[in-house]
Amino acid sequence: MKYLPVNESLFTNNRKNFVSRIKFNSIAIFNSNDEFPRSGDQNFTFKQNADFFYLTGIDQEQSILVLFPDCPNLLYREVLFLRQTSEHIAVWEGHKYTKEEAKRVSGIESVFWLNDFDAILHSIVNYTEHIYINANENDRFSFEVPYRDLRFLQDLRSKYPLHHYERSAPIMRDLRAVKSETEVELTKKACAITRDAFIRVLKFVKPGVAEYEIEAEIIHEFIKQRATGHAYSPIIASGKNAIVLHYIDNNQVCKDGDVILFDFGAEYANYNADMSRSIPVNGRFTKRQRDVYDAVLRVMKAATKLIVAGAIWNDYHDEVGKIMTSELIGLGLLDKHDVAKQDPKVPAYKKYFMHGTSHHLGLDVHDFASRYKPFEAGNILTCEPGIYIPQEGLGIRLENNILITKDGNIDLMADIPLEAAEIEEIMNA
Repeated sequence: MKYLPVNESLFTNNRKNFVSRIKFNSIAIFNSNDEFPRSGDQNFTFKQNADFFYLTGIDQEQSILVLFPDCPNLLYREVLFLRQTSEHIAVWEGHKYTKEEAKRVSGIESVFWLNDFDAILHSIVNYTEHIYINANENDRFSFEVPYRDLRFLQDLRSKYPLHHYERSAPIMRDLRAVKSETEVELTKKACAITRDAFIRVLKFVKPGVAEYEIEAEIIHEFIKQRATGHAYSPIIASGKNAIVLHYIDNNQVCKDGDVILFDFGAEYANYNADMSRSIPVNGRFTKRQRDVYDAVLRVMKAATKLIVAGAIWNDYHDEVGKIMTSELIGLGLLDKHDVAKQDPKVPAYKKYFMHGTSHHLGLDVHDFASRYKPFEAGNILTCEPGIYIPQEGLGIRLENNILITKDGNIDLMADIPLEAAEIEEIMNA
């Protein structure tokens, strides 16, 4: 891992919070992520399961966590299983955790090699009534290939069919949405790296540069500052590419007079930033571009004020939709008479602003959280309104990351250039 060590108290406290919510006489088992084949003899770069990392801090494949807080044998109340290294693995793959290193990282005292897992589990599982299994219950996710936790569940049910199987996901959904002080600091670090990459880009962009050259500048700054890399596939969308919401080809030349829509963020210690900005290729917005930009910025500022504890997801997005509708009328894109006759289920503003304004942010860019639970202190949400005008080949999106506190909210990206005049000033310095 490139990032600096994270204090193990984060993971110890996360485990305490989790086991405090499970039923008496229960065991909970969490698996690391699968390794995914990239070619005939290579895997993709490993990405840890967010829930497993949240509870252990272990950033390594082929690992298992067992939590049994009521276990009669104190040795097995928290157990971490790791892939045992060897001289061969050390030569071909590099360093893997030793037991002592894993103890320091996770705060778990009982660490065993993975080949001990079956025997140890069998020696304790029959003293439990409930088995908690983790699964990906993010409502944005769908799968065709059974992942590790599901395969593990099938195997466990065949061996222990009479236990009561429980879901860990509802507990994790509540816990992960509320960020601790350490998690906020890690997110701030990801935001700071993202800021530096954006300022670097502002000084680099000019007519004739390619989108992929800009992407190279961004990843250079990320890796230079110990980020793992991109939090998600970066969007470097110049001109008409900006009206494609998930444009990731990044292979076109940026032309004089166009606007580039950026959507990128750094990942640091598995925590993510998520930023969007729109800048003029030549360093100066045209009047029309500036008008659209300022309209999006006004929506963003108004929406940010609504991101407070107690706000309801749907009510919040409905209110932002009203603000956006007013701006679109001001830009001549909507007619107030058409708006008056619109179908409330398909509001007119969706023609030019078709995505949501916010999502939770954390270990996942679209973090695991309930869309039916009111916002609460400790949530980090994006705020990302946009206006996309196909007939003008123009797309503008602005996005910052907002932390809710009991006293209001804090913009974690407040120090990243946002005002059009500031962007032009940096680009023309």
